[in-house]
Amino acid sequence: MKNVFILADSAWAGSSLLYKWQKTLGNYIAVAGQDNSVKIFDRHGHKWTELNLPGRCVGMDWDKDGDILAVIAAKSSSIYLWDASVNKTSQIDSGMRDQMSFILWSKTGPLLAVGTVKGNLVLYNQQTSRKIPILGKHTKKITCGCWSTQNLLALGSEDNTLSISNHEGDTVRQTTLRGEPAEIYFSVMKTDERSSHGESTVSVSVDKKILMLFNINDPENPIELTFQRRYGNIVSYRWYGDGYILIGFSHGYFVVISTHAREIGGELYQAHNHKDSLNSVAISPALNKAASCGDNSIKIHELSELKDISNVVRLDDETKGLDQLSWTDDGQLLAVSTQRGTLHVFLTKLPILGDSFGTRLAYLTSLLEVTVSNQVDGETPVAIEVDVEPTFIAVGPYHVAVGMNNRAWFYAFVDLEPGFKKLKEFEYLGTIARMCLNSDYAAALFEGKVQLHMIESKDHEERKQMKLFPDDDRQGRILCHALTADFLYYGTDSGVLWDNWHADRGVFVAYDNDKVYTYALHKTTIYGPRVVLVGSTTLLFSQKPLLLYNGDLTCQTASGKTSEVPLSTHSFLKRSAKTSTDSTPELGKQLTEALMLKRFHEAWDLCKSASSDADWAEFGKACLVHMEVGLAIQAYRISGNVAMVLSLQGVRGTEDMNLLAGHLAMFLEDFNLAQNLYLSSSCPVAALEMRRDLLQWDSALMLAKRLAEDQIPFISKEYAIHLEFIGDYVNALAHYEKGMTHNDKFQEHDEACQAGVARMSIRMGDIRRGAAQAIQHPSRVLKKECGAILESMKQFSEAAQLYEKGQYYDKAASVYIRCKNWSKVGELLPHVSSLKIHLQYAKAKEADGKYKEAAQAYESAKDWDNVIRVLLDHLNNPEDAVRIVRETQSIDGAKMVARFFLRLNDYGSAIHFLVLSQCNDEAFQLAQQHGQMEVYADIIGSEATQEDYQSIALYFEGEKKNLQAGKFFQKCGQYSRALKHFLKCPNKDDNLAVEMAIETVGQAKDSSLTNQLIDYLMGESDGIPKDAKYLFRLYMALQQYKEAARTAIIIAREEQCAGNYRNAHNVLFSMYTELQAQEIKIPAEMATNLMILHSYLLVKIHVKRGDHLKGARMLIRVSKNISKFPAHVVPILTSAVIECYRAGLKDSAFGFATMLMRQEYRNQIDPRYRKKIEAMVRRPDKSELEEETTPCLFCGFQLPQNELLCISCKNNLPYCIATGRHMLKEDWSVCPHCEFPALYSQFVLLLETETICPMCSDPLSAEQVKKISDCSQYLKTDQLDK
Repeated sequence: MKNVFILADSAWAGSSLLYKWQKTLGNYIAVAGQDNSVKIFDRHGHKWTELNLPGRCVGMDWDKDGDILAVIAAKSSSIYLWDASVNKTSQIDSGMRDQMSFILWSKTGPLLAVGTVKGNLVLYNQQTSRKIPILGKHTKKITCGCWSTQNLLALGSEDNTLSISNHEGDTVRQTTLRGEPAEIYFSVMKTDERSSHGESTVSVSVDKKILMLFNINDPENPIELTFQRRYGNIVSYRWYGDGYILIGFSHGYFVVISTHAREIGGELYQAHNHKDSLNSVAISPALNKAASCGDNSIKIHELSELKDISNVVRLDDETKGLDQLSWTDDGQLLAVSTQRGTLHVFLTKLPILGDSFGTRLAYLTSLLEVTVSNQVDGETPVAIEVDVEPTFIAVGPYHVAVGMNNRAWFYAFVDLEPGFKKLKEFEYLGTIARMCLNSDYAAALFEGKVQLHMIESKDHEERKQMKLFPDDDRQGRILCHALTADFLYYGTDSGVLWDNWHADRGVFVAYDNDKVYTYALHKTTIYGPRVVLVGSTTLLFSQKPLLLYNGDLTCQTASGKTSEVPLSTHSFLKRSAKTSTDSTPELGKQLTEALMLKRFHEAWDLCKSASSDADWAEFGKACLVHMEVGLAIQAYRISGNVAMVLSLQGVRGTEDMNLLAGHLAMFLEDFNLAQNLYLSSSCPVAALEMRRDLLQWDSALMLAKRLAEDQIPFISKEYAIHLEFIGDYVNALAHYEKGMTHNDKFQEHDEACQAGVARMSIRMGDIRRGAAQAIQHPSRVLKKECGAILESMKQFSEAAQLYEKGQYYDKAASVYIRCKNWSKVGELLPHVSSLKIHLQYAKAKEADGKYKEAAQAYESAKDWDNVIRVLLDHLNNPEDAVRIVRETQSIDGAKMVARFFLRLNDYGSAIHFLVLSQCNDEAFQLAQQHGQMEVYADIIGSEATQEDYQSIALYFEGEKKNLQAGKFFQKCGQYSRALKHFLKCPNKDDNLAVEMAIETVGQAKDSSLTNQLIDYLMGESDGIPKDAKYLFRLYMALQQYKEAARTAIIIAREEQCAGNYRNAHNVLFSMYTELQAQEIKIPAEMATNLMILHSYLLVKIHVKRGDHLKGARMLIRVSKNISKFPAHVVPILTSAVIECYRAGLKDSAFGFATMLMRQEYRNQIDPRYRKKIEAMVRRPDKSELEEETTPCLFCGFQLPQNELLCISCKNNLPYCIATGRHMLKEDWSVCPHCEFPALYSQFVLLLETETICPMCSDPLSAEQVKKISDCSQYLKTDQLDK
């Protein structure tokens, strides 16, 4: 609270003051002390006038409107009236001879009640000047009283009585009190049943101890309320609210009670407000506040929450204490009188007046003080003392204006102290409601008009520049206006503040007494310019918004200060400090508000914090609404909406804003808006395309009629397809017919429409038309569709015809079968692939006795059992039946054939087919009965069980057929019995029996059986040694590879001695590969013998190819080992002489010719060559072609090509199977079958004429041979047993 002024007068010193505020307006306060005068001051503390009286003032009161002050004085029977409007005083004679003691104006009319010290009463009507004297109303001095709203007058007197009179002075009620009355008030007491008689309760303080409540309607039952003695005496009390009473007690207590019947007298609140004493209490309904004064302090309470003390004011200079409190009716000013005769006036509620321009504020900080500040720009506030208490304030860039009624005072801002200067006073044509300023002009709104004039100008210029709006010829009242740098706006809106932050130019708030509503102006959206409500913020009591800046609302308070109110709609701006604690719903709310305010940067940060696809989608949607395509693409990309990103990239560069907005509205699924935007764009046909894409054919057709008639047939066709799908065949037929273009360019389209007409005609029952069109139509699919429709309608004949025309033979045949048209089925049968149809046809033909056709049909249906049955039972054709059983392996068919042959006594065939039908027991019995066991044994093969084999073996054992018995004992795992039978076989079966015996011992892996067989092979059992090859095979069967190898060498040597070089080679080669496979070291003798034999075989190959040098080299190697070829020494040496001579190796030829001249060989020489060889020996030519050298694989030493032992590292070198030479690393390849190495270049050359591998004799071509770059894996020297 601010102390506005203090009134002190020497005549008042040391005395209590009597004072009254002007009612309603509160512009004046009348004060009387001990001197014989009443001084009247205005609300700023300036003395207005003074009333001189014949004696001390004993009472005064203002009428209900505050126009007339009535005063009574001691030593006078007159009433003094001061008229505030004209500042004149008048005097009225009361007609009473005794002194006046009490005066009070009526609450409702111009009626004045005056009481005297002798208890008389005068009622004076100020309007009619009528006086009504009432003598003897009381017997003693009238001290207090009160008017009711029903114009009843309650009076209290020193005679301890209370009287209630009407406006004519007639006594209505009178009651005796238990003490002297003080402070009388009318009110409405709270009861369970509301009284409709208005103020029916009179309260009165009795003897300062009791508070009595007297009900006019129930005078016999007054309520007397007493209080605790510690409270002291009742000093003062006031009614407030809905039947509550506030009471102040002399000991400083402040108590509130209720008059509700159920809680009457109960204390609702009690506080010891003042330590020593309480002097007065006051209530301001306008402020909803209560005040008490005592000691030297004033305390202000909120009536809504009495515990809240809003202000405490200490008057330390007032040592004698305080006296009386009184508030103006509007609650703006509170007056406190003191015991020493001074009057303090405090400002408790300042008129909320203010204005803003940009970020500059001007607001009322005291009744005669306006403060101008700019907190955003940091300007120093300037306080301007004004001449009058203003009712409006306006501020511009360089000026501030204040005023009241029809006058305004203008002030200019200056740089020098005090920061302003007064410019001028201006008078308008009416009472000003609002004013706006810019840099040059002022615009004042009054009585529905706006007066515009220059602020700083000369008088003649001012009149010239002045203008009144609206013009006389225009109707209507201006309710609001605004002034910018260049324009004056006026309209019918009010209560609006625009945000002055540079980025929020489109944001404003509208406000009422309780809330502030935030709106955003969206200029560019797909919906066009629009204003949206963002949200609301609660406004504290008695605050007026002055300035909105970046979400902060600057408000003026009743105390003359400003406060900052952050808008709840801008909460996202304050989130940085509490980011981590924001809940998901709160973040969602902040995101929505940020997007509505177009604060995309902050919204982006919110989405990043939430990391929710839904939030990014909302962000993207808002961007689409505001046509921010680039931002939308980024948002949808983060949310993973690929389709939307691609769609937006496709429309990004669109320049036509309506077209772009249409695209975006379509993406937002607001299709009606999109259509309107498309139609107003440069590409209205986009609306048609959209409706087509949405399959909204009705809308698409309507648009096509306006925009693109050439598209009607195509849309009609699409619409017809849709109608056909949903079953509306009537309309589908109509649209298919409309869809015909009859234009060769659109033949495919017309054919689709014709197909639709055909289908719909059939659906509608016009089968003839539909079927005819389907047959004429080139499409096979249409025939199938129409056939299906007809089939569903059970029109089988027509359906089958269409299927047949469409070459759907399976369907056609199926439908023909349904209508029993077998002849047609027969015609179609070659084209039918369905087995079921063939089977149906076969059954029908069999029933008709046409067995041949039935058999063919059963065969086409792959029903083999029925084919066999018909062939055997009806056609007597066992040959085909047997063929089919063999091909199909049909078990049932085999049984039927077996039974057929059994009837013909063909037991062999019967057994064969019984086995095929898995009837082994029957087949065995049949074979046993008819001596066909060999047949049965051959047929049963490998699929029999152990029991089957044993049965057969026992049978042959009984028949003394040792070979067969042994064979089947072996199969059932009885190896000992099998070997016994094999060894009993006669000589004619010797070879096969010995082979089977070896196989048996190999499988048995039994040493006793092995020794028994070895003894047999060595001849110890019968004195006849068997061929060594059997021993070799035995060792191989027993996997005794080393013994097998030694045996193989022996066999090969025997074969070699017998001249069977190929056999010997094969034996050694097979043994070599077997040992390699078992990873067993190969004996050196075996490897050497194989190499010499292979060299011998190569001679024939090379000589045949005409490569005599290679043949000669191999013959030289063979001839050096001629002892290993005893059967052909002379022929080999003869060939060596001839080939060496041919190849130019004449010295070698001479050497071998010399050998042939030995006595033991000379006579065996072929007579054709003898003379030539003799001549060669007689006349020797020892010239020799030098052999080429190549490096050793292991050490690189240069060796002759055909040398296989390195004289440097002593390693055996692998040889080429194509040439016999040692291998080279850089020319390595192997046979893909036997993996023996060969020189790649020579091997490929050899395979040009040869088709098999020279080592393994497997078929081989040059393409199969691959050159190997790394041959290290083939150079393992430990493979040979050196």
